Amino acid sequence: MIDAMVVRIAHVTDAASVPTGTRGQRLTYLVKRLQMAERARMEEALRPLGVTLAQYTALSVLERRGGLSSAQLARRHFVTPQAMQQLVAGIERDGLVERRAAPDNRRVLQVWLTAHGDEVLADCHSAAGVVERRMLGALEPDQAEVFADALERCLAALVDRDPIPPDGDA
Repeated sequence: MIDAMVVRIAHVTDAASVPTGTRGQRLTYLVKRLQMAERARMEEALRPLGVTLAQYTALSVLERRGGLSSAQLARRHFVTPQAMQQLVAGIERDGLVERRAAPDNRRVLQVWLTAHGDEVLADCHSAAGVVERRMLGALEPDQAEVFADALERCLAALVDRDPIPPDGDA
């Protein structure tokens, strides 16, 4: 099923040929519903750890690339610097991160995971894994790989392209 979906997505040329779900729902609507359901389950899984999904996302980014400023984190989260400043202040208060002056610009504060942050993040990854396994449990392993690849390609098509012209032709 997913293999056929990926082939159909790859060959979409006009709005009339956009594939829909089995109930006639547009793919963009299904993606949004999936995102909302995933978010609710993730919040539920992370709550016992005292971490929100936004905090988990920030901690995960810092795990891959520590030493970012709050402004850099904000750009990666599509939130305002002020909102990220509040988030960072909260996880700093919880002892999950620490801020240090950047060596090349003492006015810039870089955010780093603490040892406690690493431990909590490992627990968060485990909780997230449970949610992901539940979500992907309805698929065969090869379908899950195709699904992940299709999502990455769809994301790249929207992120890496010029703005879509008003007439809809990309």
